[in-house]
Amino acid sequence: MRWTGQALSSEAPAALPGLARLSNLVRSVQTPEFAGITFHEVLAKSALNHVPGTSKSLPFAWTVNPYRGCSHACVYCFARPTHGYLDLDAGDDFDRQIIVKVNVGEVLAKELGKKSWCHHPVALGTNTDPYQRAEGRYALMPSIIRSLAESGTPFSILTKGSLMRRDLDLIADASRVVPVSLAMSIAIYDDELQQSMEPGTPSTKARLATVTAVREKGLDCQVFLMPVLPFLTDTVEHLEHAVSLAAQAGASSVVYSALCLKPGVREWYTGWLQREHPELIAPYAKLYSRGSYAPKEYRDWLADRIRPIVRRHGVGSGRLSRATGGVLPPGADDGVLQWGSFGAGAQSDGQVDGAAAPALLPAGQPTLF
Repeated sequence: MRWTGQALSSEAPAALPGLARLSNLVRSVQTPEFAGITFHEVLAKSALNHVPGTSKSLPFAWTVNPYRGCSHACVYCFARPTHGYLDLDAGDDFDRQIIVKVNVGEVLAKELGKKSWCHHPVALGTNTDPYQRAEGRYALMPSIIRSLAESGTPFSILTKGSLMRRDLDLIADASRVVPVSLAMSIAIYDDELQQSMEPGTPSTKARLATVTAVREKGLDCQVFLMPVLPFLTDTVEHLEHAVSLAAQAGASSVVYSALCLKPGVREWYTGWLQREHPELIAPYAKLYSRGSYAPKEYRDWLADRIRPIVRRHGVGSGRLSRATGGVLPPGADDGVLQWGSFGAGAQSDGQVDGAAAPALLPAGQPTLF
């Protein structure tokens, strides 16, 4: 579904300079339903993105990103720096200037139909969320899922969007044809903190209900408890609460990692701290004084704290599937990689160490079209 009567000229202020230069920009759209957000509809030249240099460390080398930028507006989002490719900033623009590849399904079907396509696993949700709010209007995911299944291509989906429930019948049908892995990202289990740090996301309750809905369809669903936020969500009480709720919702496993503050993310996150928790500015500066990743001492401390909780609730042993690029449930075996088999300091009990998590991102300049 496309909006009518809401289009902006490519020279309008909302159509930012980098976007105005695009030959494949169809139009820029604003609507009262999404106040403060501009959608820039483009015709994608390609749908499949190759992830260079990671095939030896991860079981997927291909991704599909129907959107760039994300209205979930998570202050800690690792993908923020990827918005700089068209003169868009990693802060407010990332939340409010959303690129929509309106023809992504058709382009993907053509690419998957080529004789040269070797049916590699394809990952969805490794950059920005494919089930962010606009997906309710654009409905790009059904055609993507159908194209992957019909071509015999395994795939995984990682999302914070409860909108995935709309497509569960379609995903279940696909899982009968190709391997499929699903994961729900739920980092914060305090409602007030969640609304402050993830203002555009569905509630934690809604995401947990989506995990349950996935399980009721006979599919596995992992919970990504990441990032764990130092001094905010790393208490025993919060971790116990989080893991217990994930287990009650039916999570197949829980994987976790410490916050990573890469350039572009660090500045936006620090701005939020300054507004909401100025008392944490100094502790964060000290903790991340050596770079983007929490130091090994903190990661080891966090692992020692959360491992017993994860094991007690029976949701450990998160492992990567070579078939889909997603995470396998405990007990499954498809020739998998343990989390501990790649990345500096990663562990094999369901933890993804903070130093390993950035490997989930494409290296170098992101492929947009």
